[in-house]
Amino acid sequence: MRYLKFIGAALMAVAVGNTSIAQTSGYHVVNTFHIPSPGGWDYIAVSPVNGNIYVSHSSQVNILNPAGDSVGVIPNTTGVHGIAFAPEFKKGFTSNGRLNTVTVFDINTNAVLAQVKTGENPDAIMYDPFSKKVYTCNGRSKDLSVIDPATNEVIKTVELGGKPETPVSDEAGNLYINIEDKNEIAVVNTKTYTVTNRWKIGNGKEPSGLAIDIKTKRLFAGCDNKLLIVMNAENGKVVKEMPIGDGCDGVAFDPELQNVFSSNGEGTLTVIHENSAKDFKVVENVPTKKGARTLAVDEKTHKVYLPAADFLPADPAEHKRPGVVPGSFQVLVLSK
Repeated sequence: MRYLKFIGAALMAVAVGNTSIAQTSGYHVVNTFHIPSPGGWDYIAVSPVNGNIYVSHSSQVNILNPAGDSVGVIPNTTGVHGIAFAPEFKKGFTSNGRLNTVTVFDINTNAVLAQVKTGENPDAIMYDPFSKKVYTCNGRSKDLSVIDPATNEVIKTVELGGKPETPVSDEAGNLYINIEDKNEIAVVNTKTYTVTNRWKIGNGKEPSGLAIDIKTKRLFAGCDNKLLIVMNAENGKVVKEMPIGDGCDGVAFDPELQNVFSSNGEGTLTVIHENSAKDFKVVENVPTKKGARTLAVDEKTHKVYLPAADFLPADPAEHKRPGVVPGSFQVLVLSK
């Protein structure tokens, strides 16, 4: 993802979507978990094993339990972007953008097991249960590193022809990857490790966050021009273009509630409900916090987690990004 861009110029939260009757998703901020150590952030993830929350944070990953208590750290992950889990192998993985490595850790104890060399600037990372492989999207080398979690080794590098952002899997042999600088989604066959399709995303620009509904075969691509593109994962056709907030860098899907979430750096969380494969509706733009542009959804509790911070006043004369108030890093918890 766009690492450290959350310190962009302060943006006013705006309401998105016009409806004649006010609607509500029920989501609101119910708690705030504070992490006092300094540094930037990117992705956040929820462990499928115990519900612990893994927060990328500069040169380490902070681990919180569901109550918000600190329960550990994955160290030496400089420039960390994302966290992935492979429960079958009892392992977790972090993508370390400035080190060009992936840290492998024990999913139960968080002990570091190995360091794996990848392509340049590994960003988003995921585990695919179908192919039983870990994939990193390497922003600078514009390729995909395929890691075998059984051996902790890169077994293949897939050239993508553009800057990859977020990958998702249909769990049937296909990966879908946002290509930010090409305004497209690349489809990778996980059996042959080849790009089989490249689909343009309509009026969407610079796609970053991506999610999938495996049941309805719909992709949800969050774009930098305040659009979420709904795409048919079988043929690449754009189903609908939905308005979202400004500064989206993360999209998630709750399969039980059939809700799509877009985390927007302006300080909103757009909630879109999927009524069917053809029917989608913006329900609400929930106030969050400026800079809260990435997210994770706990599919068991339906809580949404967003990393954020407080910012120092911007000085227009210096033309610099506003700095973070020391000690203000936090995770917002949203629930019904």
